[in-house]
Amino acid sequence: MNDQEIQAQSSCADEYDASSLSVPEALIRINREVLPLDGHELVAVRASLGRVTAEDVVSPLDVPAHTNSAMDGYACRGEDLPLEGAKTFRLVGASFAGAPFSGSVGADECVRIMTGGVMPAGADTVVMQERVEVEGAHIRFGSGNETGQNVRSAGEDILKGAKVLDKGKWISPAELGLLASLGFGEVKVYRRPRIAFFSTGDELKSIGEALRPGDIYDSNRYTLYGMLTRIGADIVDMGVVPDRRENLQDAFRQASKVADAVITSGGVSVGEADFVKETLSSLGRVNFWKIAMKPGRPLAFGRLGEALFFGLPGNPVSVMVTFYEFVQPALRRLMGMTEVDAMMLRVPCSTRLRKKPGRVEYQRGVLFRGEKGELCVRSTGAQGSGILSSVSQANCFIVLPQDSRGAEAGTVVDVQPFQGLV
Repeated sequence: MNDQEIQAQSSCADEYDASSLSVPEALIRINREVLPLDGHELVAVRASLGRVTAEDVVSPLDVPAHTNSAMDGYACRGEDLPLEGAKTFRLVGASFAGAPFSGSVGADECVRIMTGGVMPAGADTVVMQERVEVEGAHIRFGSGNETGQNVRSAGEDILKGAKVLDKGKWISPAELGLLASLGFGEVKVYRRPRIAFFSTGDELKSIGEALRPGDIYDSNRYTLYGMLTRIGADIVDMGVVPDRRENLQDAFRQASKVADAVITSGGVSVGEADFVKETLSSLGRVNFWKIAMKPGRPLAFGRLGEALFFGLPGNPVSVMVTFYEFVQPALRRLMGMTEVDAMMLRVPCSTRLRKKPGRVEYQRGVLFRGEKGELCVRSTGAQGSGILSSVSQANCFIVLPQDSRGAEAGTVVDVQPFQGLV
């Protein structure tokens, strides 16, 4: 048989493969399969950081609870303020945060008040201390003040009975403070998803083992450990599984019994794809196993019993790209989050980007400030899927559409910042 008679299979080197799903279609298929977990639990507010609310949170009180001062100054009746010149008011007391004035403010009277201090009865205006003259108990106000200034009304921030957090909200430090300000000691959150993961490959060695010719250290499990830890999953590291049918089947069975999702790296490229599909089909089902993207075309998705399954490529960069673009949004949805999409910016690129049509490309880039302070992006250089250092040097993905032919320097491109993604 001569070279012209060889039937070539599609590979990761091909820019177009009719059997590959588009990125949007792959995301649609994944979304159809992923529903929030059923389980939830009550946890202390501090322990809820990084968790997801399992129900709407409704305020049990007004915030602020009382009408109070937004400034250090003097509380008075707005109707007594001078329209022109200056006017003297009589100081009748003080209102501090936690120690309000118990009397009432009458005509041409004022009360010394601090930020957060409860507004005394009769007063509706605060003149900031920098705009007054003090002579003992006599306080002089000038013109230019307005009735109602520097006052925060009760319930101005939050009204009692108002919804303050939606179900499916990821709890950040801001939400911790908000919950504490409302007096909540506990909050109901979705349980953490349990994720089992392992690498496949006879050439993979654990750190500390001696490398023989052809061996490499398994970095993907460490990368996956970091990415899964950052999103708050309960993780089960199953190590390295040999490239043998019985070992893989045993690992799949064990993982599917204990986990909500199973993630593997390696074993889904062209050479092994039929074997993986066959193994998965005997234990569950395969939804798809190729996507029109670079890096990361060989991405398998399906189910192992009730568990979701993601078979990631073996190349380190491909593992990270496919995880962030497909696995992480799915796991966030599994965790109950309603907002799962990463931020996308449009900025000019200072370097030329090479690309052929046929696949969406996620090139590693660096966001930086230009000479005039404008936000720009540049490539990290070589974009091989085995160059993990390129991700360490980057702070964003430059996302080039499927039909793109690259970009000349100065072209505006789509950028996905790592901040908020990773």
